[in-house]
Amino acid sequence: MPKYNNPRRTWKYSNDFKVNAVQLSFVVGVTIKSVALKLDIHPFMLSRWRKEYREGIIVADKRKKVAGQSKAKKQLTDRGVEYRGQVYQKALKRSGIVHSLSRAGKCTDNAHMESFFHSMKTEVIRGNVYKTDAQLRGTLGSYINKYYNATRMHSGINYCSPIEYEAIAA
Repeated sequence: MPKYNNPRRTWKYSNDFKVNAVQLSFVVGVTIKSVALKLDIHPFMLSRWRKEYREGIIVADKRKKVAGQSKAKKQLTDRGVEYRGQVYQKALKRSGIVHSLSRAGKCTDNAHMESFFHSMKTEVIRGNVYKTDAQLRGTLGSYINKYYNATRMHSGINYCSPIEYEAIAA
């Protein structure tokens, strides 16, 4: 990830700006990184806005949820044969999940998430056995909220945690 040279606080942006940025990032074939670069914001910031948008925290109009917000579950995968198989596609359809593929020949479409999942698997999942879904969910929630975002150093933001980086930018 490129070094970000123009840090800003999240609260300096209006909800309308955040919603527009999030909606731009949902356009098929557009990456979070490209939207962030065009709008001169950090990709971590846009990723957090996307999460807040999905949870209904960020809305364009306080009286209602943003129009056009999809209720369908989505899954982004690469174009591997295991994801295009008939059995897998039927299972997604039965579960009401919309399958979204990265663009052909663009292995970096989902690079930020691939990097996160690699870190999560090596730091939390491998070597551990979870007896229940609740135990796994609790462990993952703690990892993301208490470690990955709060304490873990990220090389793309000068070896700071995302929370520290935003505090420095303030």
